[in-house]
Amino acid sequence: MTIQLPALYRVFIATNGMFEGFADFSGDEHYVILWGEDEIATANSEMDMDVYAPGFVAFAGNGGGEIYAFDPGGAVFVLPMIGMEPEAATKVADDFLEFARSFQGAVSSGR
Repeated sequence: MTIQLPALYRVFIATNGMFEGFADFSGDEHYVILWGEDEIATANSEMDMDVYAPGFVAFAGNGGGEIYAFDPGGAVFVLPMIGMEPEAATKVADDFLEFARSFQGAVSSGR
C-alpha cells in the first residue's frame, strides 16, 4: 500500500511538529493524536485500511477507538476502528488546514 499524504499535512508537521490535544469540530470537542509518517504507514497496514476503508489513509487517532483519515481528495473524516467502512466515515473538514485550525492548546507535541 503506497501512502500519499496531502502536502498540507507534511508542511504542518515540518513547521509545527506533531500535535496531540483537543480540537473543536462544529462545537464538539474531540481528542487528536497526529501520527508521524512511519506510524502512518505501519498503522494503515496493520488496520488493513485498503481492505476495510479503501481510498482512505489514516493519519491520526483519538485514543478511544476512532481514527482520522484522508479521502482521495484530501478531506478529513473520522471513522470507527470497529465497524470501519467507507459508509461509517463522517466528514470533519474539507482539508487538513481546516482540520488543523480546529486544534486547541497542545497537550503534548514532543513526539
